[in-house]
Amino acid sequence: MKKVCLITGASGGIGSKIVCRFLQEGYHVVMIDLNEEAMRRVAENEGFDLDSVSFCTLDITNEESVKEAVEKIVSETGRIDALVNTAGICGKYNLAMDYQFDNFRKIYEVNVFGTFLMMKYCLPHLIASGNGSIVNFGSVSGIQGYKYEIGYGSSKAAVIEMTRNMANEYGSQGVRCNSVSPGWVMTSMMEKTIENYRSIGVEDPESWITFGSIRRPAQPEEIADAVYFLSSDQAAYINGANLVIDGGMIIQ
Repeated sequence: MKKVCLITGASGGIGSKIVCRFLQEGYHVVMIDLNEEAMRRVAENEGFDLDSVSFCTLDITNEESVKEAVEKIVSETGRIDALVNTAGICGKYNLAMDYQFDNFRKIYEVNVFGTFLMMKYCLPHLIASGNGSIVNFGSVSGIQGYKYEIGYGSSKAAVIEMTRNMANEYGSQGVRCNSVSPGWVMTSMMEKTIENYRSIGVEDPESWITFGSIRRPAQPEEIADAVYFLSSDQAAYINGANLVIDGGMIIQ
């Protein structure tokens, strides 16, 4: 029986490449996102074997929906071996005094609460697999206190800390939990961030982008490779780690 991996945010620039990576390794992948049409479009464009892919349309901020979706997935696939919580939003950037609370709350609902709910309801099945893995998405914004990002940055710091909590609680039960913290990645979210800066009056927002000593943004495939590594047996002794994938951005 194939191992099963659940990937949230599966139609996004990074999520879709993570799906590709796990499929290459022989997994059955459950693609999870708000938009089934977008997931199917990715599957068609990437040429996925539809016998190895399932589509789950899900709002990860809704507890009952998450619970029901996980139960349905397990009834259909028989197991869960890996969970990758890619889904996340940056929201609307601003200075703290101008940050709208509804915006702040929405960021936390997706990035923090959604990640928590997916972990909570997948955990019994990851434990049952005997060798389960969770990879969450932090960010360099969750490590450094960048301007205009009090909502997004703090939400990613929370994800990194939740990862450590889970690793501490469930490592002894055969479930490893790690996070990755990318810097700039060549995706639509990078483009949206530039527009975000411009909309709040930042002049020449491209000048705010620092790539580190490698001097370029990451490609989504490079993030996907790191995520798969942390989920694989090659990382069997890595638990509670936050792997920074930023080209040296935060050391400058």
